[in-house]
Amino acid sequence: MASRPAPTARRIRLAAELRKLRERAGLNSTEAAQMLGTSSGQLSNVESARFGVSPERVRAMANVYSCTNQPYVDALVDMAGEKTRGWWWEAYREVLPSGLLTLAELEHHATAIRTAFTAHVPGMLQTAEHAREIFSKAIPAPTPPEVEHRVSHRVKRQDVVFRKNPNPYRTVIHEAALHMRVGGRRVARDQLRHLISMSLRDHITIRVLPFDIGAFPGSGQSINYLCGPVPELDTVQLDQFHGPLLVDAEAHLEKYRRLLDVVEASALSPEKSRDLIQVITQNL
Repeated sequence: MASRPAPTARRIRLAAELRKLRERAGLNSTEAAQMLGTSSGQLSNVESARFGVSPERVRAMANVYSCTNQPYVDALVDMAGEKTRGWWWEAYREVLPSGLLTLAELEHHATAIRTAFTAHVPGMLQTAEHAREIFSKAIPAPTPPEVEHRVSHRVKRQDVVFRKNPNPYRTVIHEAALHMRVGGRRVARDQLRHLISMSLRDHITIRVLPFDIGAFPGSGQSINYLCGPVPELDTVQLDQFHGPLLVDAEAHLEKYRRLLDVVEASALSPEKSRDLIQVITQNL
């Protein structure tokens, strides 16, 4: 018997949200299943993402659970109705960690992306040469094919900012990351020039936190905030040594939204940030 394909990140999130709706309604799985005309086992399979769920069933569940947040319900219905296979990142399933595929999936579906980085240039804005140098220094040391798989995956992720009608992308980069000569002077200079070029795109906002800003909240952590169609479906991705960590609890989402607001307010304006990047480029 063929094994069941691993559920997508979006299906896992949909399942978790449906479970939250039931619990907020004060229903246990047996009570909810009876009201929905199904079995508790079937409901459990849906809430654990083992089985998919139709858009019609999602609307029925929202009705039984007395959810009146219509934009939220509509977003859940859309998640249930979208295709689950055939995305470009599936081609990497056998050669890259699943966390990288999940990140690509979440970025693709995000309505906007906000990031803050202290020690490196965000992957969405890296040149291929810069990314190749970063990946080649991983521990344990990757093979050349592994490096190239990661580079090509990163470049394909960048379609989010290059595709037709791209969604907003906002990032704050600490000045320290701009001084790092990743790959030597030429590669570092090309990377900075690429940042300047990308900062001129209407949908991209790049701000720099200068050295003289001193301490700031979240200084020890890179943050990737992926906006969903409604705030309840936002996701935060945090870099960990062992791979990406995803956070979506409402209290945590609010915390990271506030943190990014403070960091952005502390950074230079987009125009002054571009000027600073130009000065650093000229001094390389």
